[in-house]
Formats: sequence, C-alpha cells, structure tokens
Amino acid sequence: MILQVTPRLVIDESELSESFITASGPGGQNVNKVATAVQLRFNLAACATLPPAVKSRLATIAGRRLTNDGEIVITANQHRTQLRNREDARTRLFEMIREAAIAPIYRKPTRPTKASKTRRLEAKSSRAGIKKLRNNRDLEG
Repeated sequence: MILQVTPRLVIDESELSESFITASGPGGQNVNKVATAVQLRFNLAACATLPPAVKSRLATIAGRRLTNDGEIVITANQHRTQLRNREDARTRLFEMIREAAIAPIYRKPTRPTKASKTRRLEAKSSRAGIKKLRNNRDLEG
C-alpha cells in the first residue's frame, strides 16, 4: 500500500515496520498488561522513493532518532490505545518528511552600494561630531 506524504512524495507501507512495547508512566494495571506503545521504524537508507536531497535533510532533522543502520526510530506512548499511538507515530514521521521536502532558500550575498557606504560614513562622522561637542562642554563646566 502506498502512503501519500506530500503531493509529490509517497512512501510504501512495506518500508515501515511497527513493534508494540509496554509503555511507562501512568495507566495503572493497563500499562503493565497491554503493549500499547509503538516503536515505528523507517529504513531511510533503503528507501527508493525519496530523492537524495530529501534523504540528507531528513537525516539531519531526525538527529538522534537515526540509527547507525540508517533507520529512523520513533517511539509513541502518549495515548492509552495502540491505534492512537500508531497514528501519532506515523503523523510525526510524515511531519519530519514534509519538513525535509522543503528545500532551504539560500541568501545570495550582495555588496553594499557606494551611496549606502557614503551615507553610513556621513552618519558616523555626524554622530562623532555630536559626541565631541558633548565632551568639550564637560571639560568647561
């Protein structure tokens, strides 16, 4: 089954693997009995549908969630049910992919014009003159 991440990016559901683990925290006996937490694994290195530029940005965004084997591991245990935790984990993964799909806009460095340099120097000398006048008054009084 194909999962639509963005209008242009899709990933195959077979590239995702989910395992269910027992959650920690509040929940009483339910937490001890039922494996509601989800550990979602997405093999970024083996994914053939994502472009290389998106893969490299996604690796940066994933940070410590990226393993040495090239897998992104997301653990979701905020909700009490497996279904909600599965949805949460997938939503978080898709948000990361959407963020990586946006190419950064690089600023083209420009040089200041001659007029702007002149204005800056005139403002500096004007300000220096004002400070010089203040200094002379302090010496007289």
